[in-house]
Amino acid sequence: MARTTISDTLPYVDSRYELGMLASQRVRDLNGGAEPVVATDNDKMTVVALREIASGKLDVANVRHEFVQSYKDAPLEDASEQSLEVESTDPELREIDAELENTLLDDSEVIAGEDDDSTPDAADEE
Repeated sequence: MARTTISDTLPYVDSRYELGMLASQRVRDLNGGAEPVVATDNDKMTVVALREIASGKLDVANVRHEFVQSYKDAPLEDASEQSLEVESTDPELREIDAELENTLLDDSEVIAGEDDDSTPDAADEE
């Protein structure tokens, strides 16, 4: 089959940049199990996606919408979901967990203290 060129696809997309974005989204769709709208002929999915866009058979507006949706923020976790953290019954492991938690808390206090503009050394110099 003849090669697909960028000029073949430009009537269906606004720019070369958009062509790259839409083709990459279509490749994700194809790899996810979507049915191709053109014959694959043992071509790589990137070539198939570009041929689909150039054929005019692909709903480019739908692919554009899917691309935008893929970059929107994921929903926040529900607070009612159970934690995957498993508390150990082994006293040694509990002690290690407590030490680790204290270390993490101490580090967060140090980081929070770095944002403070007042330093005790500045008061001593006066």
